[in-house]
Amino acid sequence: MKVRTKGSAIIGTICMVASLTLATAYADEPGAPRQARAAEVTLEEVATARNPTAGTAGPGDTVWIAERAGTVRVLDDQGLGEPVLDISGETTTDGERGLLGVTFDKEFAHFYISFTDREGTSTVDEFAVRDGRIQPDTRRTVLTQTQPYANHNGGDIQFGPDGYLYIAFGDGGAGGDPHGNGQNLDTLLGKLLRIDPSGGEPYAIPSGNPFVDDPNAKDEIWAYGLRNPWRFSFDSGTGDLLIGDVGQNAWEEIDWAPANSKGGENYGWASMEGNHPYRGGTEPANHVPPVHEYDRNGLGCSVTGGYVYRGEAIPDLRGQYVFSDYCDGTVRALRMENGKVTGESDLGVNAGQVVSFVQGGDGELYVLDIGGGVSRINPA
Repeated sequence: MKVRTKGSAIIGTICMVASLTLATAYADEPGAPRQARAAEVTLEEVATARNPTAGTAGPGDTVWIAERAGTVRVLDDQGLGEPVLDISGETTTDGERGLLGVTFDKEFAHFYISFTDREGTSTVDEFAVRDGRIQPDTRRTVLTQTQPYANHNGGDIQFGPDGYLYIAFGDGGAGGDPHGNGQNLDTLLGKLLRIDPSGGEPYAIPSGNPFVDDPNAKDEIWAYGLRNPWRFSFDSGTGDLLIGDVGQNAWEEIDWAPANSKGGENYGWASMEGNHPYRGGTEPANHVPPVHEYDRNGLGCSVTGGYVYRGEAIPDLRGQYVFSDYCDGTVRALRMENGKVTGESDLGVNAGQVVSFVQGGDGELYVLDIGGGVSRINPA
């Protein structure tokens, strides 16, 4: 590992995201959300990165950008600086692997990275941060998970409003969940996890996790039945959880849970793909259906979940969930009330091969194009 204070295009291989998902319902479909009046926005490219995959708000109104090959760079008013972290010797970009997620705790006292090591094992590491700088000597591994295949690794990490670290893992890969991981509570694959990295060594299990008293389930599990939850987020205004879960070959979905959820949601995979039984599967009795889905009859192939916009620059967009699709690239927004979609709009901008969104500390949103573009969503 190299740390300092101050790659290759993956259009084909990053079907990492082309296993991802986005959602678009068509106005002529029964029960589809009405087409809402779109907020007027534009995209401003503020930097060019090397295959950016993820990002997070950092100290001092900065935005930290992860690059797939293993570097992290800081975006400020002067653009992207030189890497502040370089683990490129420890990861690989084979399949859907690489540096896949980054986040800070709420105090910016610790920085977390999610990556696949050279053997393909999903790994979450922690660094202490002092005066806005990573302290390399404090690095420690928080959690690892072996991966049977090179796709559907998931890898997103976020701190929730409760102060706990949430980690998303896909079902392990291949196609059709051959090992049945989505519905198996005895594996971390196909799950959203919740842990307390500061409460133990290497971490503690929050006492309120839904399966802590179940001897047949992993204590870390918060929700299950996920195929490849490539990007998830918490609404900074309400605390609600939204997950973009990539579909198999027919349906992309966005899942939702309220801020007061006690966890344990079953989002259905691999019995269900969206609202639809998968390969003759039977809908689980406790299935929590998506709040939004779209098929692959159009250009979309892989949902890229985003954020509920809570910035100040675009008042007409406030409170709407912004998302996209890796293959389509159109930036869209959902109006929601009490977990129900009441309207959908096309924001009229295309960000290319959208691999991720980033929410700055001021609530403004950035879009990452795996080809390199880092763009901010601005008012038109």
